[in-house]
Amino acid sequence: MRKAIVPDAHLFEASMRDVKPLKAKRRARAVPKPAQVITPVVEKPIIYTAKSPRGLPPSPKPAAAPKPQAPGLDGSTERKLTRGLLEIDASIDLHGMTQAQAHTTLDRFVGRHVNQASRVLLVVTGKGKGGDGVLKRLMPEWLMAGPYASRILRIVTAARGHGGGGAFYVLLRRKR
Repeated sequence: MRKAIVPDAHLFEASMRDVKPLKAKRRARAVPKPAQVITPVVEKPIIYTAKSPRGLPPSPKPAAAPKPQAPGLDGSTERKLTRGLLEIDASIDLHGMTQAQAHTTLDRFVGRHVNQASRVLLVVTGKGKGGDGVLKRLMPEWLMAGPYASRILRIVTAARGHGGGGAFYVLLRRKR
């Protein structure tokens, strides 16, 4: 015996007779979500501050220029000096001295080694309180204004192994 073929619409209606609709608040939407809209990126406006002259935008900072070399000092020697690779001929420690004592002692020390044809001197000043000690700040000024200023080629902060920020290398000119 063959079953009678019932159209699909009649089957659907028969299966849905006892179905009740959902409450209005919980009803699911059959509407598809709209595609995401891509909004264009808006650049922030340039704000002119009082620091920019005449309302012009601030000029870009130039690239860092290479350090000018001291006259009479080649690049290799300068690199060796800043890295602490040159042989130190003499050193002095100014810790615990007053400004007057340190200044006098430093002048005598440099004068003695200028006459002995020394090349590299190590002057330890200490960092002082907060890294800004009086001797650390004044020592380069004393040397550049002192009687042997014409014989000093370069003053550089020492490498970490020789005292770092609390010491200086003093490179003297060669006697000719």
